[in-house]
Amino acid sequence: MIDIVNFFKSAFQSDNNKSVLGIDIGPSSIKVVQLKRRKGRAILETYGELSLGPYAGVEIGRATNLTTEQTAQAVVDVLRESNVTTNKCGISIPMGSSLVSFIKLPKTDPKQLAQMIPLEARKYIPVPISEVSLDYLVIPRNENIVSEYQNSEEKPDDKTIDVLLVVIHNDAMAKNKEITQIAKLDTQFSEIEIFSSMRSVLEPGTAPQMIIDFGSGSTKVYIIEKGILRTSHMISRGSQDITLAISKSLGIKVEEAEKIKRERGLLKKENESMDINEITSLTLDYIFSEISRVLLNYQKKTGRNISKIFLTGGGVLLKGLREKAEASFSVPVALADPFSKLEYPAFLENVLKQAGPSFAVAIGLALRRLQDMG
Repeated sequence: MIDIVNFFKSAFQSDNNKSVLGIDIGPSSIKVVQLKRRKGRAILETYGELSLGPYAGVEIGRATNLTTEQTAQAVVDVLRESNVTTNKCGISIPMGSSLVSFIKLPKTDPKQLAQMIPLEARKYIPVPISEVSLDYLVIPRNENIVSEYQNSEEKPDDKTIDVLLVVIHNDAMAKNKEITQIAKLDTQFSEIEIFSSMRSVLEPGTAPQMIIDFGSGSTKVYIIEKGILRTSHMISRGSQDITLAISKSLGIKVEEAEKIKRERGLLKKENESMDINEITSLTLDYIFSEISRVLLNYQKKTGRNISKIFLTGGGVLLKGLREKAEASFSVPVALADPFSKLEYPAFLENVLKQAGPSFAVAIGLALRRLQDMG
């Protein structure tokens, strides 16, 4: 687990010239970022992205379900095309292959707690405990903060503790291991994508913040407070659903619909027989209503307002999306800018700001690998 507040203070306390990689394997593309440390700063050396659609015989931008061998080949290809010079990396684990939950346990010493966690976890995991890997974090008790997973009328007591339970399916770990072996990568760790995004996206502070990851096949919503993940939700609709809706409504190919979506976004065009904005809104309105439910639920149960929302994922580059989100949630909304935590040539600034939301996970992974190398 990571403590974001302390992480910002200690991430770059020592220098070395070794390069590291962050590799984010998503359902529709792979993103890689190569960094090195110089004078206490993380330096961007190279980055790249490769769409996975062609490997599955589908259109670019579509979510895929590749074999391990196909994924490994795609990793090899993107590393080659990005001209990376190191094999030392961290690699992502998708939220769909994990479970994050809060549990309450009797206060006990750390050794006993380590024995209790697997037993208690059986109540929350729908598969045999032997099929998953467990990690956990004891959450510091703060009388002014009530977790979403607690009854808001409950008062903290000295006999129990709140624990953040993190579960990863062994199949996901095994797949990552096989991919890195085929690609000849030196992988020190795999990390659930949300923790990587937290590292690269969040601003220092203690107020609740939200991350919305608008991916191709799904949208993920996270609320973080005081550097700790408080709640996570997955919505089974994403940016490809907008493309497919445009394709179906206009009777055009998916490739053409994707082009229209990227060019037009939510911008309205006069004298058009069928408004693209209306088609797009059918999907977005459902996603936004689910996000609003998560946001309002958290505010009601904790009495704390979300201070800022960060948008990540390739889908957030839809023109007009940030403005629509800010109007819908009545909270300041910003496109994530993880490259701002790195040093890079000034002429790349506009390009990297545009690409930033898609690279949040890859950058967060690389930052952790730099930290781990000391």
